[in-house]
Amino acid sequence: MKKIAFMFVAVAAMAFAACTENKPAEAAADAATEAVEEVVDSAAAAVEEVADSAAAAVEEVADSAAAAVEEAVAE
Repeated sequence: MKKIAFMFVAVAAMAFAACTENKPAEAAADAATEAVEEVVDSAAAAVEEVADSAAAAVEEVADSAAAAVEEAVAE
């Protein structure tokens, strides 16, 4: 979560640094919207990756538990 917050701050800082002219508030809002969308996309990708890893771990534990139960029943 810290990485996401840091990335948002970095993108916002770059957006402000890139603005050398006085632009209307609408342009600034567009830049902020783009930065937020980028952060949201990155966060969504990270959440999806964690969910996939968690699903794989749960499946592995379930398989191990099923094998242990089968082994115990066979004895």
